[in-house]
Amino acid sequence: MAPMREAFAIGEFSIEAGSRASIKLPAAKLYNDTPLELHVEVFHSKKPGPVLLVCAAIHGDELNGIEICRRLIDKVNMKTLTGTLVVVPIVNVFGFIHQSRYLPDRRDLNRCFPGSAKGALASRLAHLFSNELLKKATHIVDLHTGAIHRDNFPQIRCDTDDEVMMAMATAFGAPVIMDSKSVKGSMRGYANEKGIACILYEAGEALRFSELSIKSGVTGVLNVMRYLGMLNSKLKPTASINASRSYWLRSEADGLVNVKRKIGARVSKGCLLANVVNPLGGEVTELRSPTDGIIIGLTNIPVANEGEALFHIAQFVGDDIEIANEHLDEFISTYA
Repeated sequence: MAPMREAFAIGEFSIEAGSRASIKLPAAKLYNDTPLELHVEVFHSKKPGPVLLVCAAIHGDELNGIEICRRLIDKVNMKTLTGTLVVVPIVNVFGFIHQSRYLPDRRDLNRCFPGSAKGALASRLAHLFSNELLKKATHIVDLHTGAIHRDNFPQIRCDTDDEVMMAMATAFGAPVIMDSKSVKGSMRGYANEKGIACILYEAGEALRFSELSIKSGVTGVLNVMRYLGMLNSKLKPTASINASRSYWLRSEADGLVNVKRKIGARVSKGCLLANVVNPLGGEVTELRSPTDGIIIGLTNIPVANEGEALFHIAQFVGDDIEIANEHLDEFISTYA
């Protein structure tokens, strides 16, 4: 018989092979001395394999990832699982409580890694996450949404020059893969420094649920698990295309923004994206796309000053735009 796999340790907890555990790691306290805990779900199979960490809400107002984690947890079968799955639905528990991107001191947790055991609140939370969770993973899927009032079409961001991350991104199956080098101080940046492959899923808007983003996110994480050999089911191929570049198209005038193209829409060079109008009447400024592409980000506030970013457009090289269009139709028909 093969030797029993060692227990998986997190903090003071030890999860035996072949078991599932719900863990609450002491994170910090509120001003009134109420303790806050980092909730962690661990599925530790008897079969050795990768350790996949799936986490959400590093920014506390980004809710789609939390629901993706909840649905993912319900789909895990310990009898067929290989390796270890660690799920952290809410990393920034403080921001989640206050429906805020940030911590109470206005620090961005995703710029505080690897943190410090004796630093400020954000630094201590990042230190806890880094040492008890991140360093024990072999692969990471980090779930995000756009900022408040800004919608993102489902996309994966990673270093596309890294073979493992690119393979994870392709397996995930979001319609667009964006080449994105990690930012110093981010969780993804620290994971990459430690040689841990980490991809970032961006979909939807802060403080809003998007069923398309959630359903495709759940399928995407399961596809990554299939790619890593953690599930015995076959990888469900879904088409992705790597964007050559992207840019934000900015308002050319002050006023009200009458949007003419939706998130996820295909655009051609010269097509009308929005009219910017004076709220009191008068001149209309047309905002047209300077290139072919796909709208992967959109500002949802219909007022703007000149220079404000309105449309995030992904570009594709040569025939890739036609391939991207076909993949987009397949994705929307599957999840819409």
